[in-house]
Amino acid sequence: MLQAHRGELFALMVAVFWTVTALAFESAGRRVGSLPVNLIRLVFGFAFLSFLNGAVRGAPFPADATPHHWAWLSLSGMVGFVIGDLFLFKSFTLVGSWLAMLIMTLAPPLAAVFGWIFLGERISLLGLGGMALTLLGIALAVFHRGEEGTRPRERRPLLGILYAFGGALGQSAGIVLSKHGMGDYDPFAATQIRVITGIAGFALIVTAAGRWGPVLRAFRDRKGISAILLGSFFGPFLGVSFSLRAIQHTSTGIASTLMALTPILLIPPSVILFRHRITPREIAGTVLSVAGVALLFL
Repeated sequence: MLQAHRGELFALMVAVFWTVTALAFESAGRRVGSLPVNLIRLVFGFAFLSFLNGAVRGAPFPADATPHHWAWLSLSGMVGFVIGDLFLFKSFTLVGSWLAMLIMTLAPPLAAVFGWIFLGERISLLGLGGMALTLLGIALAVFHRGEEGTRPRERRPLLGILYAFGGALGQSAGIVLSKHGMGDYDPFAATQIRVITGIAGFALIVTAAGRWGPVLRAFRDRKGISAILLGSFFGPFLGVSFSLRAIQHTSTGIASTLMALTPILLIPPSVILFRHRITPREIAGTVLSVAGVALLFL
């Protein structure tokens, strides 16, 4: 049973990893800024991946990748890591993280559409029902996050909403490009290629924006850099790598839907760390999301 659904299990693990990552990067972003976090997290992630690939594969660099791997995985890294995450982090500053995450639930259906168009993937009616129910639960739990200032701001700039949609579009397109480019290639080496492209892309952005000063100063903030280190281990290292493992063993749409459970998983730590009250709306959303996951497994 577990072997048959290992793709779905990998996707659920990714949701947990990204929960840790979101908490760590939120803390780091408040201290050193989102752009330094974006670049430094990928540098740390590359170091983790190089160590693992050297120990397991005997090659710290993906020199055995074919031109096909390099081309499509690099494109995936540019679309997902650079463009998608750049838009997502920017949307946080304009409309708040919870509204941005609500809009990011568009990523799974977008990924399913891309998978259908480019990879010829099919999803059963039961699977579609599970995806819809999971997305409904996520939206119900995230929308109007609570009271006492925890709900999204009433004033919602159109540009911020468009940035969040850009993040969802980048994430969904990136994962489909990864699946096409990776094939049977090692997921951790494939992630390393994506990270290399991400580092190069953000280095160009930081240079063009003249923001190397804040990036260098971030290394002097011990709490900030520790949070980036933690987030890098669970995000660009474990999270992204296991997301590629997930799409190797299940359809892109189903994997993306399960990975989109992160906003639901963020509710308990937000209560513990930030003392938010769980509302009946959030509980109902969690129940619907679990029911959707059950349908996906069926």
